[in-house]
Amino acid sequence: MFENLSLRIEKAFKTLKGQGKISEINVAETLKEIRRALVDADVNYKIAKEFIDTVKEKALGANVLTSVSPGQLMTKIVFDELKELLGGEKEDISFSGNPSVILIAGLQGSGKTTFTGKLAKHLKSKGKKVMLVAGDVYRPAAINQLKVLAEQVGVDIYADTENKNPVSLAAKGVIEARSIGANVLIIDTAGRLSIDEDMMNEIAAVKSEVKPAEILFVVDAMTGQDAVNTAKAFNDRLNFDGVVLTKMDGDTRGGAALSIKTIVNKPIKFVSNGEKMEALDIFYPERMANRILGMGDVVSLVERAQAVFDEEEAARINKKFQKNNFDLDDFLKQIQQIKKMGNMKDLMGMIPGVGNKIKDLDIDDNAFKGVESLIQSMTPFERQNPEKLNNSRKQRICKGSGRNVQELNKLLSQFDMMKKMMKKVGSMGPKGLKGLPGF
Repeated sequence: MFENLSLRIEKAFKTLKGQGKISEINVAETLKEIRRALVDADVNYKIAKEFIDTVKEKALGANVLTSVSPGQLMTKIVFDELKELLGGEKEDISFSGNPSVILIAGLQGSGKTTFTGKLAKHLKSKGKKVMLVAGDVYRPAAINQLKVLAEQVGVDIYADTENKNPVSLAAKGVIEARSIGANVLIIDTAGRLSIDEDMMNEIAAVKSEVKPAEILFVVDAMTGQDAVNTAKAFNDRLNFDGVVLTKMDGDTRGGAALSIKTIVNKPIKFVSNGEKMEALDIFYPERMANRILGMGDVVSLVERAQAVFDEEEAARINKKFQKNNFDLDDFLKQIQQIKKMGNMKDLMGMIPGVGNKIKDLDIDDNAFKGVESLIQSMTPFERQNPEKLNNSRKQRICKGSGRNVQELNKLLSQFDMMKKMMKKVGSMGPKGLKGLPGF
């Protein structure tokens, strides 16, 4: 996400490197490149022009301090304007009513149902008692999909395959939520086309019936400016409260994220990456601006780690590190926890200075599979005592995992090196483990 835009902006800033002061000439050269980068990223042309005009005005009116280079000053100005373009400040979901109803709307194939499951998991982790309503009466697979997701994240669901009236379904869902004490009701609706008047009237009727505290419009970020145009059409009819950008881990240029707030004047509240239920991020304009400028997003990375590493498990691993009896079973659990954090390339892009360097790298999310299959082919004794693996045991493990002896030896060698490092860290006491994943 934003890799091309980040690279282009970084190149634009190089125009100012070594300059003693900001001048109209070097600012013009830099901003010309940034404008082209924004337009190529599918940002609305008018928005890109207004953005550049604002940056130019602030840059030429700024005094360069002796401790700040022109490049640094321009970066700060562009960062501030990007943050405002993306919405300024984070905006939370509104909760009101009994239950608090959240209505999910969007086009067909935008990822509404998957997002509904992710949102349920997110709100449940915040202490909410959540119930879902399967309100897509036109796509039978949507009902089954939502049932699976509800079970997966551990929330209740109201579904009635005999009822083909979305308004009635939503109303009955509210009654059912009250009866079980749910304080948040998320209604998944049918995907629709903005030009389909009947479908637009239908979701407007659902809104009128349940009076939601929050309407979230889900849009596929890969559709670029079409996403912005669709958002405007929906907003004109529904007056929704916030936007959710899905498929942000795909081949997207980022134009929708940079244009949508200006066009519809509604905040982006969530961004969704991939199919995993954990792959949902609250949208922070400041953090996204940092990522676009190649500064990373360490805070979001830490938050994702905290979401999947529970305190009990962290404490247990801490003790094993200090006693130097961390084994392959523990290693396997750590790998499985890391995988829950989401797309590996996206995670690496959150590390400052890494984003553009991995732009062209093909990072396989299944890279851990070989290690997992090797460990899973071992007996409990072998996992706890990898040094006891002789040739016959290794042959059996490789046959069971479909891997080769070289891969197994490499895993054992790396694990041994890691244990030695952890022994040194563990000898420093609990303070030495601070900053490691899960600690």
